[in-house]
Amino acid sequence: MMATEAEILKILAEERNMRKAAERLFLSQPALSQRLQSIEKEWGAQLFIRSQKGLTATPAGELVIAYAIDMLAKKEEIFETIQSLTTKVNGTLKIACASIVGQNWLPKILKDFVSKYPEAKISLMTGWSSEIVKALYEGEAHIGIVRGQVDWKGEKIHLFRDTLYLVDQELKTIEDVLTTNRPFIQFKSDSNYYQEIQQWWQRHFASNPRRQILVDQIETCKQMALNGIGYAILPSITLNEHDGINKIALTNNEKEFGLTRDTWLIGYESSFELRQVEAFVEVVQDHARCLFDYTK
Repeated sequence: MMATEAEILKILAEERNMRKAAERLFLSQPALSQRLQSIEKEWGAQLFIRSQKGLTATPAGELVIAYAIDMLAKKEEIFETIQSLTTKVNGTLKIACASIVGQNWLPKILKDFVSKYPEAKISLMTGWSSEIVKALYEGEAHIGIVRGQVDWKGEKIHLFRDTLYLVDQELKTIEDVLTTNRPFIQFKSDSNYYQEIQQWWQRHFASNPRRQILVDQIETCKQMALNGIGYAILPSITLNEHDGINKIALTNNEKEFGLTRDTWLIGYESSFELRQVEAFVEVVQDHARCLFDYTK
């Protein structure tokens, strides 16, 4: 299907490079150049300045690009509304998902969704929970899957709760951390994970860990623990029975205090009315109901 004028302008504005834009549009560079000349002729103005550094939109170009992007968004909105009038599930499902869920749980759900609704398209972005909320605010996603306590005023569906475990190749009890010289590997993100683990540690022990390693990705943290570099505190969603590592439940001396992490499905009410979103929510909730403790 030939790219529309609006799609060409949007992609040129995003890439600022004829070669990259041509690749995305499945066009040759000469064909794209010819299409752009034709668009500029139609508008009676130069829309891009070409230089060695690439493409820069002219003031006229900025106006026309904004119009093109607005038109594409409106077209998508109307298309979604039309799709919601039928019982068939098609159209694009735009999901923004916390990275940890995107890596460990979501693939199974998407496989199920795609086999049930082969005509639906999926657009997926992953990131930190704050980025998911931002994507929803800016209309880049229909629904978000977030972790922890997220301030969201719209629809919010609880999916599941993770237990956090101390994992290590050698340590067998919580108290072993007091005598070991092995480093405590922690990951830091924009969420309050890091603070919750710090608070748990302070409630449980009188002193700080002897040695620490700080990383910025939970997957890096897990791989370092699996490879015996040190111990870590990880949620059950990241763990499975084949990891070959000790998994110790976290409790507090004063009372039974398990450290847990909740996963939520969030979005605006209007999005939940879309047929493809309704269908996805059904699949997600079926999977959430079947969840078991990954560590057993």
